[in-house]
Amino acid sequence: MNDHSYPTTPNESADRPSATVLVVAWLFLVALAVIGRAWQPGWNITPMAAVALAAGALFPSAIVAASVPVVGLALGNLFLPPHDHPLMAVVMFAGFTWPVLLGHFGLLGSAGRDTRWLNVIFGAIASTLVFPLSDWAHWLLTDMYPKSAEGLFTSLVAGLPFYRWVPVGNVAWSLGVFGLLAGMVAAGDALAARRLAPARRSGRLTGGPQA
Repeated sequence: MNDHSYPTTPNESADRPSATVLVVAWLFLVALAVIGRAWQPGWNITPMAAVALAAGALFPSAIVAASVPVVGLALGNLFLPPHDHPLMAVVMFAGFTWPVLLGHFGLLGSAGRDTRWLNVIFGAIASTLVFPLSDWAHWLLTDMYPKSAEGLFTSLVAGLPFYRWVPVGNVAWSLGVFGLLAGMVAAGDALAARRLAPARRSGRLTGGPQA
């Protein structure tokens, strides 16, 4: 008997979302980052860390993944007053790209497939380190606080009221973003399966004679 096999596409063999899903996800994450950055709610509950974590877990290329928070920050900053010091922008860009590494090295599973939800929570909490980093940079790069241990301590303490809701926001946004991506990938897989099914059935019907 002849065995009529049908090779899978590269996306199927690699078990990763299709290129179309990745493009849509990139646009969605960047748009969410821009809105979150420009919105700047009083409690600092923004999706920036969630976007960076999800990008790292979703995109195979680290450069493409890092471009999500970078582009989101750059566009979002257009709606905000300029930083007190040019290097503050560099610190903020670096701070919001390092969570990408948590996702890129597989610690969170794959955004959309086989997500490790408990690790997503821990990753979201770890991403809150970005906030005290900005306080440290503000102390170092501006003249608002004395350049001493006491001045640094004062700067960090002054930022605590703005920091208290950041871990909660990071966890809530991360669970929501990873959940949305899971739904997006599942919808893309279902659509791809529907498109492949008629071709496979047609191939079986028109295949050569079987022995």
